Amino acid sequence: MKIGFCICGSFCTHKKALCALEALAAEHEIVPVLSFCAAKTDTRFGAASELTAAVTRICGREPVTTLTGAEPLGPAEPLDLLVICPCTGNTLSKLAHGVSDTPVTLAAKATLRADRPVLIALCSNDALGANLCNIGTLLNRKNFYFVPMYMDDAEKKPHSLVSDMSLLGTCLNDAARGAQVMPVFCRR
Repeated sequence: MKIGFCICGSFCTHKKALCALEALAAEHEIVPVLSFCAAKTDTRFGAASELTAAVTRICGREPVTTLTGAEPLGPAEPLDLLVICPCTGNTLSKLAHGVSDTPVTLAAKATLRADRPVLIALCSNDALGANLCNIGTLLNRKNFYFVPMYMDDAEKKPHSLVSDMSLLGTCLNDAARGAQVMPVFCRR
């Protein structure tokens, strides 16, 4: 399959996302996409240039980092499936409200326009707060699927959810055939 793999700014989960990307790249053609934030922000978890270099090495091509680079990923250069891993609460909100002003959200719009699935690996500190309604909205929309999520620290971060990235391959195969892996919310 030809898979778009988008990385957003949930910086503390980038290491796990890169491991998931590496596993997928061993079996599929990957078109990497970075959000503006992931492409340009240096954090205590790493420099943006290091992320870009790692993604380029794994995928054998430079990531899409612009709106004009993401737009063709629909009908002009169709993907079989788009993965957003990690997906931030900000990106989730934009998807739920039809906003396509970043490379990631425009890649999702282009993929949906081609009637292909979008698989979301949500990692957000407000998933059980302000973004809970957006999870519900997208669960009820055609071609959106979620990697099962769990609370990563119920005491210190009671509104936070993190996707179980070890399930990404299974979820990708199920999303490709139009099925949501259940349960969406799990224990870890």
